[in-house]
Amino acid sequence: MTEELSKQLRLRRPARLKFDEARQTDLLLLPERVIRLNPTAGAILWLCDGERTVNQIIEELQTKYNQTDLKTDVLDFLTQAADRGWVETWK
Repeated sequence: MTEELSKQLRLRRPARLKFDEARQTDLLLLPERVIRLNPTAGAILWLCDGERTVNQIIEELQTKYNQTDLKTDVLDFLTQAADRGWVETWK
């Protein structure tokens, strides 16, 4: 578990994020498809910049939303995002 928390993640190339002003939502732009993200998924993916560790992402979200115990939910989402090819380990 500690090893997972120290990984630095980034969006897998050529994926990128964009905020859609018209729909007021985050979009994940992938080759040949666009995924409309819910606010939680968007908040997590914007932090996957290759600089922050998973643990730093969790801590930042807990601070931003004034919540505790987000670790399991964030890890579950990041595992699914990695399985779908949205994120990758960077360093």
